[in-house]
Amino acid sequence: MEEFLDLIAKISGWIWGMPMMIILVGGGIWMSIALGFFQFRYCPFIIKETFGKIFAKAEGEGTISPFQAATSALASTIGASNIVGVPVAIAFGGPGAIFWMWLVAIFGCALKFSEVMLGIKYREKNEEGNYVGGPMYYLSKGIAPILGTLFAFGLMIELIPSIATQTVSVVQTANTIGIPNIATGIVVAAIVGLVVYGGIRRIAQVTEKLVPFMAILYFIGAVIIILTNITEVPVAIGLIFKHAFTPASAAGGFAGAGIATAMRWGIARGVYSNEAGMGTAPIAHAAAVTDHPARQAMWGIFEVIVDTLIVCTTTALVVLTTGIWKEVPASEAASMPARAFQGLMGDSIGGGIVTFSILLFVLSTIIVIVYYGEKQAEYLFGTKFSKVMRAVYILSIFLGAVGGIEFLYQFLDILLAAIIIPNMIGVVLMTKEIRKMKNEFFNDPKFYPSAKIKDRSSI
Repeated sequence: MEEFLDLIAKISGWIWGMPMMIILVGGGIWMSIALGFFQFRYCPFIIKETFGKIFAKAEGEGTISPFQAATSALASTIGASNIVGVPVAIAFGGPGAIFWMWLVAIFGCALKFSEVMLGIKYREKNEEGNYVGGPMYYLSKGIAPILGTLFAFGLMIELIPSIATQTVSVVQTANTIGIPNIATGIVVAAIVGLVVYGGIRRIAQVTEKLVPFMAILYFIGAVIIILTNITEVPVAIGLIFKHAFTPASAAGGFAGAGIATAMRWGIARGVYSNEAGMGTAPIAHAAAVTDHPARQAMWGIFEVIVDTLIVCTTTALVVLTTGIWKEVPASEAASMPARAFQGLMGDSIGGGIVTFSILLFVLSTIIVIVYYGEKQAEYLFGTKFSKVMRAVYILSIFLGAVGGIEFLYQFLDILLAAIIIPNMIGVVLMTKEIRKMKNEFFNDPKFYPSAKIKDRSSI
């Protein structure tokens, strides 16, 4: 058994090396070129239509508001890794890893935009009258049913160990303040159960309040630390750009890193952070009220900006401006943000902010990915079976808290790759369709006021 698990670990390590980087980063570059680098060309308009219309009422058909759909998707992408994953990338890849994280996010905007547009176009109403969609629908209808089935089955199974590992993060965090594992498991399962049994409307109502609160709480604490070390900000930014293209020498607890290592860790951090190309976000966005797929797809770009360019960058600046990245060894990198907060605010307040933020981040993630899993089960076997899988996911919370399915963790990355590959095949093959929807929106004055009538010929 041990040899088998070692083999699985080697296979997953290889897949999540260069192959997955080529698929996801290459896919992002491909879509950016195909869409005319629209994320730059229309940036002011995209910001206005998302950040500027958070509380605006949307027109069109759907189950939840555009902002609720975005916060539901954000609840999945903003997790504990935004706090602990970034310092790990810096610890192993050096400050230059952040530059590559930014680059992946910029190209990832095109992927996220494309996925969400397809999710809206191919969505449908289920037996309960709610809009549902995602890769399982657009792959099946737009390319081949087998791709939709592979995606749905792979994600439905992958989420069992994924939820368990998320629970482990909560348990370990709660242990630092003396809360027993089983008590944490019961509380998390109860909260998740109460929310998800209310369906997408209740999930949306919870996440639209929880996500801004938890992000702002952490952001305010981080900004206080950055402002305290404001003179170090130019130095930190300089290190990010310098070591993206030159090796970073060893210093203190930092062992040093070459350019290739900085790229590897930065790209991986960016990919895991915003989930562009994974196909999960369209599942939440498919329920949104909107008058055109491209309008809702701009909220996918909003997610990348908030998750990677704001939250992850804030964590990076906390780690770099305080100098903690040179003091703590790589093996303890996950503790860097907490130590930075404690250094300024004391063990109780500083550590409490980070601990509470991680608890909220992970809790919101579990709530949304349980919903994602239900939608896969519903697609494959109907709404009744989706209720069965909901119970299985709740049970996996308990198992994650008390232990017992650790061997499944070995399959996590392979299962994740198994859903990304069919999704990316579908997105790339539907490039022409995606470009047409994008042009239809940005060349029509009804949707994009600055459009010129003569440009409609390019639709």
